[in-house]
Amino acid sequence: MRRVPVPERPDWRQHAARAGFTFHTFDGAPYWDESAYYAFGLAEIEDAIEAPSAALHDLCLAFVDRAVRDAAILASLRIPEHAWDAIRASWARRDPSLYGRFDFSYGGDGPAKLLEYNADTPTALYESAVFQWLWLEDGLARGHLPAGADQFNTLHEALVARLAAVAPPEGVAFAGFPDAPEDRGTLAYLQDCALQAGRPAPFLPVEAIGLDADGRFVDAAGAPIGCLFKLYPWEWMFADPFGRAVGAAATRFLEPPWKAVLSNKGLLAHLWAMAPGHPNLLPTYFEEDPAKAALGRSFVKKPLYGREGANVLIVRDGAVAARDEGPYGGEGYVRQALAELPDFAGRRALVGSWMVGDRPAGLCLRESDGLITTDRARFVPHLIDP
Repeated sequence: MRRVPVPERPDWRQHAARAGFTFHTFDGAPYWDESAYYAFGLAEIEDAIEAPSAALHDLCLAFVDRAVRDAAILASLRIPEHAWDAIRASWARRDPSLYGRFDFSYGGDGPAKLLEYNADTPTALYESAVFQWLWLEDGLARGHLPAGADQFNTLHEALVARLAAVAPPEGVAFAGFPDAPEDRGTLAYLQDCALQAGRPAPFLPVEAIGLDADGRFVDAAGAPIGCLFKLYPWEWMFADPFGRAVGAAATRFLEPPWKAVLSNKGLLAHLWAMAPGHPNLLPTYFEEDPAKAALGRSFVKKPLYGREGANVLIVRDGAVAARDEGPYGGEGYVRQALAELPDFAGRRALVGSWMVGDRPAGLCLRESDGLITTDRARFVPHLIDP
């Protein structure tokens, strides 16, 4: 793994406009950054990223099977008790999952270490699946990238095939916030994947979803919703009044309710307890667990429910090395061993490994100037050396 500076294409914004990539810049600062790329060897991808992702996915599924049978585990994750039956029923039916993303600390010189699992509502999907692939194709055609270079990226084909396999013939409603550019872009991309899979895929603003007198989730016209993909986290939905209707409703969800067990950083403590010493896991404990003392004077404190690095605290040798403020943490925290992101000339790279269904399907890298990857981190493309 190495970072390779390259001149950005002078016309990349025009390419983005043609491809529908409208959220490449936030508040005047770049989100998409092609002034460099990250290069990997094929064996490195297969052995250090792809294989561990598959193994961790299997471990996560084993944990869900354990969690739905143990009220103490569900309580430790701060999942409200009224949601437990919906989660259990969803797992008993084996409601299918669409996708997720493991985030790793990896710099090419040791096993990738799992920092968190974005199991429910991960974004950065379109730019991972489509725009970085278009960047590779265009760079090869112009002779700007090494001839024969490839990319770990079967995301688009995998998403279309997965939706064809799990979405009902009547289609999927895709719900989110219409005024959030990144969310809307992610949903528009997934809608397109569903259409390519031969499934109707209407957009539905979250605020338009209602309940009818029979306890069915309905759209703004009062029509029942058979299958709903929501870019709206389960912890938010379970906190809503409508959240209590999930278990009894006929609506099926992507992601399914059982994904709530995995979309919470308490998962990290439970995985470590299940597989202590696992080469791709970091020692992690709930903040109230006295065993956290084993981590010593260097650790990362993370809220059970948090996003984009908010409310994360990094302590190195007893001193605060980085802190990000935010609205999370009311449900509690975990404390994780410190595995700093690798430093590439002052830039910190986070490796994201995408899962579609049960298979690893692609890679993305986000780069930050500080120790914590926030919503201001830049997306940098990658390639596999020929």
